[in-house]
Amino acid sequence: MAVGAAFADVAVILVDVSNGIQVQTRRHTRICAFMGIKHVILVVNKMDLVDYDKHIFAEITREFKMLCSEFDFISVYTLPASATVGDNITTASSNTPWYTGSSLLEYLETIQIADMHGQDGFLMPVQRICRPDRNFRGIQGEIALGKIAVGDEIVILPAGESSRVAQILVTDSKQSSAAAGQPVTICLEDEVDVSRGCVLAKNYQPETANLFSATIIWTDNDKLVAGRSYQLKCGTSLLPAKILKVKYKIDINDGKHLEAEFIHKNEIAVVDIILPSKIVFDVFSHCKSIGGFILIDRITHMTSACGIIEHGLRRSSNVFWQETEINREFRSSQKGQTPFTLWFTGLSGSGKSTLANALEVRLVSMNKHTMILDGDNVRQGLNNDLGFTETERVENIRRIAEVSKLMNDAGLIVLTAFISPYRQDRDNSRTIIGQDYIEVYVSTSLEECEKRDVKGLYRKARNNEIPNFTGISSAYEEPKNPDIVIDTEQFSVEQSVDMILTYLQQSGYNL
Repeated sequence: MAVGAAFADVAVILVDVSNGIQVQTRRHTRICAFMGIKHVILVVNKMDLVDYDKHIFAEITREFKMLCSEFDFISVYTLPASATVGDNITTASSNTPWYTGSSLLEYLETIQIADMHGQDGFLMPVQRICRPDRNFRGIQGEIALGKIAVGDEIVILPAGESSRVAQILVTDSKQSSAAAGQPVTICLEDEVDVSRGCVLAKNYQPETANLFSATIIWTDNDKLVAGRSYQLKCGTSLLPAKILKVKYKIDINDGKHLEAEFIHKNEIAVVDIILPSKIVFDVFSHCKSIGGFILIDRITHMTSACGIIEHGLRRSSNVFWQETEINREFRSSQKGQTPFTLWFTGLSGSGKSTLANALEVRLVSMNKHTMILDGDNVRQGLNNDLGFTETERVENIRRIAEVSKLMNDAGLIVLTAFISPYRQDRDNSRTIIGQDYIEVYVSTSLEECEKRDVKGLYRKARNNEIPNFTGISSAYEEPKNPDIVIDTEQFSVEQSVDMILTYLQQSGYNL
């Protein structure tokens, strides 16, 4: 319903006169409004079953218009019909002499749906750069708004460079101008920097930011948890995105705002989304092509959500990365080592901290500069505000990844020892830290970890004294493709450290 509505100008909502306005009617109407449809038609069907009673039709019409009053529809039209008999479908029916409006077909053929917003300007998301030979460079895409003509000055966003249109091609035919809806190839007078994901604009000012608020419909079977990362496709841009915060979910039946920690399939929510770099966008009601987006699961490639951008967040345009004179390469050279992060993951009691400590001792004896980030230690300081719910665990791992990256930038070798139970969060850590993220799966079995139980945590978890304990009452998702696998039931600490060092040397790290 949501995907279809995203491409529609008019919605025809069908109700059974015997049942009237149902929960499904309210849900579909809300989705239509959410996806930017401005014109709705209510067809009250099966009027023959109530002898074409105009009073029943009038009551359903009144209830539907009350429902629509909370939305920003331009027009709401209702008509009585009987699909079986054909009443008011293609022609007016003699069975409803009290109805003086148009038939459904006539109304659809005559409704005015033109949206004049942005018609004085021009906007085109860039789909590809065409270079068949060294003498031709064309910028291709479909015009989203307005018109463009040869000689017009345009701006390339987000960079802000400008140039003039030297040539316009529609298919392989040269044209002096082109308009919204046409796929075109535009040649510019200057060799400006432009690539897929950029936007060409004239007399139109969309927003440019990497942080915005959006309303989404969640379509994934797995629930939405704040802090998780996805791929975001908006216009022709495709880049990583993280849901920073779930502000609230919207009751799809009555529109109420409800507090929510998780969002489940088919629920609507308002969220804050952050991107690693700025994109060009506009609010959905102004321009659907750069105002709507989908979120794609980075592992399964399934569509997890579709959404519309409400507005950019101010802090995204007020915060800038500060370049420094002393960079990562200098610090790395100064210390005579290649910085990287060894990410130890596994069940509680598997031996992560023991291995990390033993490896650090070995590295320090080799004159290497290191730092251990241990789960319990970090939770006593940096993350002492976080508990053990799924949302808080996601945030716990995100913070550790960011700290690890900063320490790598300082030239340090970082060893982390965290259960980090969720595969997606470890993948997100790999994205944050970059190519020098090395995942070490300490694969000790649950049975062995319970036998060790140095801290008595498994015993407490079995007695329901500790909620959300990984391996007992909370899941641990084993890594699918870890860089190193260590089973401490088979190998001693010394053998395990040797295995890790061998891997690092064979991978080209300067040890």
